[in-house]
Amino acid sequence: MSERWSLEQMRTFLRVAQLRSFSAVAREQGRAQSAVSNAIALLEADLGVTLFERSSGRQPTLTENGRALVEDARELLRQCEHLQGHALALMRGQEALLRVAQDEAMPYQPVIDSLDELATRFPTLEVQLASGAQGDVARKLAERQADLGLFFHHEHIPASLERRALGSVEMVTVCAVGHPLAGQKRVTRQQLARHRQLLVTPQRSGYPGGEAISPQVWRADSFYAMAELLMRGLGWAWLPRHVVQYPTYQAQMVELDSEWWPPALVVELAWRRDQPLGPAAQWLAERFARHLRAIG
Repeated sequence: MSERWSLEQMRTFLRVAQLRSFSAVAREQGRAQSAVSNAIALLEADLGVTLFERSSGRQPTLTENGRALVEDARELLRQCEHLQGHALALMRGQEALLRVAQDEAMPYQPVIDSLDELATRFPTLEVQLASGAQGDVARKLAERQADLGLFFHHEHIPASLERRALGSVEMVTVCAVGHPLAGQKRVTRQQLARHRQLLVTPQRSGYPGGEAISPQVWRADSFYAMAELLMRGLGWAWLPRHVVQYPTYQAQMVELDSEWWPPALVVELAWRRDQPLGPAAQWLAERFARHLRAIG
């Protein structure tokens, strides 16, 4: 076995494994199919193992050895991206511009307090703040429209992102003051199931609080959109406590004493793996985590 394989060959290996087609990868890369097949053959020769089964007229499928090496190849490329990003951060020093994207339902006070302190600590830094519904933050990061993201944990984020937990936000069970559940002393799961449930995010998103208890479900991609529906008596919901305490909603919602509620929403910081956080972004992240713990 030689050690002459390249990172480009590893990328091609992973794409063929994903698309299960030499021709599809060739079209994607703007190369001849023979060039892709040859790159894989050379990689197999360098590694000393067969990566794909190549039966006539059938799609290439990973061999047992190929399946064993796929995750190693992914980790290798992740480490390379991390190394390149770290070098970039060292080269550029303090950032001149910091683009922050946040879930629109992020607790307001910790964000504003952190930005207020950021302005004092880094007076020459330009900041752009964007807000969006679930999924928008991860998309902006993946598309390089933001440098730093704040969102609530969910499973399906782009593989190009790194993330870490900063803290959590309590969830509560609520309904409108005129809703039939509002007069109940303690609400059981069976009672909740008799009324329409308002849920955030599409099904199978892995988002906390995504379990449908009621057979009648309406969904939205925003906690604030859910709150507006809830105030009109259209259903009950699990909402972050800070949303329920928003002045516009306080007199129109009732917090229910329920026997079941979802776990707290975990607030996460995210960034691109190949563009690690600069000094100002790192400092802002730590301040936000501190302010978030304070309201918890």
